[in-house]
Amino acid sequence: MLCGAIGLFLLGLAIYAGFEGTTAPDRNIALTLLFVTAWLGFPLLGVVFGNVFAAFNPWNAIAAPIGSAWRRLSGNAPRHLEYPQRLGRWPAAVGLVAFVWLELVYGQGSGVSVGVSPEAVARAGLAYSIYTLAMTAVFSRRVWFRNGEIFSVYFGMFASAGKLEFRDGILGSRRFLSGTSKWVIGPGSVALVIASIGTTTFDGAQEGVFKGGVQWWLDRLSDFGFGATASTRLASTTFLVISIGIVSLIYLLGIRGMGTVAGAPDRRTLWRGFGHVLIPIAFAYLFAHYFSLFFFQEQAQFTYLLSDPLGTGSTDIFGTAGNGINYGAIGSELVWYVQVATLVLGHVAGLVLAHDRAITYWGDYRQASRSQYWMLAVMVGFTCFGLFLLSVSNA
Repeated sequence: MLCGAIGLFLLGLAIYAGFEGTTAPDRNIALTLLFVTAWLGFPLLGVVFGNVFAAFNPWNAIAAPIGSAWRRLSGNAPRHLEYPQRLGRWPAAVGLVAFVWLELVYGQGSGVSVGVSPEAVARAGLAYSIYTLAMTAVFSRRVWFRNGEIFSVYFGMFASAGKLEFRDGILGSRRFLSGTSKWVIGPGSVALVIASIGTTTFDGAQEGVFKGGVQWWLDRLSDFGFGATASTRLASTTFLVISIGIVSLIYLLGIRGMGTVAGAPDRRTLWRGFGHVLIPIAFAYLFAHYFSLFFFQEQAQFTYLLSDPLGTGSTDIFGTAGNGINYGAIGSELVWYVQVATLVLGHVAGLVLAHDRAITYWGDYRQASRSQYWMLAVMVGFTCFGLFLLSVSNA
């Protein structure tokens, strides 16, 4: 209850700051709070501890008491529509891409943490809150948070790798990574993991390996008569889709290769069955790419942004509004070592999960090992691709 109230307060603060605070993205708490502290913090906490976001979910903090009041007043549980099974987690997967599109494409420009304006974020946050509460009313909190709500599903994906979990309302422990195999259920689950890797890939490549291509396509769109803003957004959107497509293709090649090994199940089973091995890779890409941003922006979050959340200079709640970011706290060499180590460990974890699943599908140990040559190729491909993107962006 308390955690939910804190989550609701912070969401409300971000929306209020977006509407009423400064338009400078580096001085308004809304952007750092949502796109750095929450977006990067909950996956990190999830991998270490478990599904922390479930306790802080602000929309659950609203929907839960409303549902409880309904039951007390009417004497019956609210009636909900049956959730279409074929829909699965596709709403969350599509929503994840839309969220990243808002951050990286819609408002490109500032280069501080994100380019979208605080007011646009506030409008989007308010609209998404209304949408989420409407969906919980239609399909129930339990069903929508498990399948359609972007952040519950996305943060829950990383939390499946964590050490702690709730079982029938009781906090328990499990082996690290063991929960990932149970997370990939139903349509859209693998798509969400791929979208996570692909969107992070795009963020790392748009100012590096994709920069020339984005600019070329932007110029062609301008030649076709599109305005400057439309050309920029269409060009970036195209390469965002290409990034997701590249990740999908690498995974698909691995699945097709495993399908050629004697005794292999059908490709649909392989596609879903090995989807969980991408979760450690998704986290590795996320952490490696955003490590330095998270480290430096959290200094801002817990100093001047916390003291002056609107960024107007009118408040100094904790006396830290005049503080700055110490960019010398960590060096570029340490950042590079952390990034490389994270990528390597993430892919090793993915190989371990893939090996365990192969033993399940192929009773013969030799055939299972043969199938993993393909998955090894996939992991090497992802590792090399990730290291290449990091080397280009750090150059």
